[in-house]
Amino acid sequence: MKNPSQCELTRVTLRSPLGQIQVSGCESGVHYIQLQEDGAPAERTEAASYACCVCEGQEETTAQLRRCTDWLRAYFCEPWTIETLPLPAFHHPVFQKATFTSRVLQTLLRDVKFGETVSYKHLAEMAGNSRAVRAVGGAMRRNPIPLVVPCHRVISASGQSGNYMGGKGNHLKEWLLTHEQQNVLTR
Repeated sequence: MKNPSQCELTRVTLRSPLGQIQVSGCESGVHYIQLQEDGAPAERTEAASYACCVCEGQEETTAQLRRCTDWLRAYFCEPWTIETLPLPAFHHPVFQKATFTSRVLQTLLRDVKFGETVSYKHLAEMAGNSRAVRAVGGAMRRNPIPLVVPCHRVISASGQSGNYMGGKGNHLKEWLLTHEQQNVLTR
């Protein structure tokens, strides 16, 4: 497998209920998902606003980017199906090394399901170091693949949602948590 820093990245842009989402990756996997921090999430009463479609870059999409865009489309439009969909391969350097950050992100992806939340402290325990609560927060900030690796599901021990995208995307985190709760209840 290629070193991620040597990859030729392809980008695809989706129009989603959160605004535009850019997905970047190579043939080996997804490197980044970037959300617009100033995007205004769709109103919950607009059924059409839950659509998620590729608006740029579809022609040159790799198999892994297609898998990721299919997953994102399902997350917004048919969330009850995401547990059965294959995840794209991840090819960002953070996933290529055996670090605590990588372990935290892999634990979050594997163990915290759609509609669930977990505290920073509990996620630190799940990842094998109960004293690394601040390091879990750092791992969430360094997550290159939000939504798929669901850092929005990590909340404070008091139940407050906490920051998202360095505090600039808190409104997006609230939208995502509500989206998941509403769709868990309607399953």
